[in-house]
Amino acid sequence: MYTNIEHIVLDYNGTIAKDGVLKKEIHSLLEELTKNYTLHVITADTFGSVKEQIKAYDIKLHILKSQDHTGEKKDYIDSLGADISLAIGNGNNDKKMLQTAQVGIAVLGGEGCATQALLASDIVCKSIQNALELPLHSKRLLATLRV
Repeated sequence: MYTNIEHIVLDYNGTIAKDGVLKKEIHSLLEELTKNYTLHVITADTFGSVKEQIKAYDIKLHILKSQDHTGEKKDYIDSLGADISLAIGNGNNDKKMLQTAQVGIAVLGGEGCATQALLASDIVCKSIQNALELPLHSKRLLATLRV
């Protein structure tokens, strides 16, 4: 349980970036995660900065193309395999992505967290650092999600 995660899908603005700039406090965590997982950033790229901001990392980028960002994010998780994906987000358009992934983590950061994302998630973290540490320590996931 939760040890078969292969993909980590990250919302960009509000989750791992603020105003289009990658949060400095997560750089080492991203490097560590790329050793064991395939990382993905999915975003509308509101500020047009995501490519430059993530270029130092082995991260797959998906820029949203449709008008239905909520559905497109869910479809992206489905295309990777929901049962082997972990998703992290904070926005209303992340709700289906969080609900569909095997593990959905909502982040209550500086921008806050949309109620629908919160309700769709399996776990809520107070910071992106806490959220990114969970897959690095799978027993934390087990302890939090144990029934």
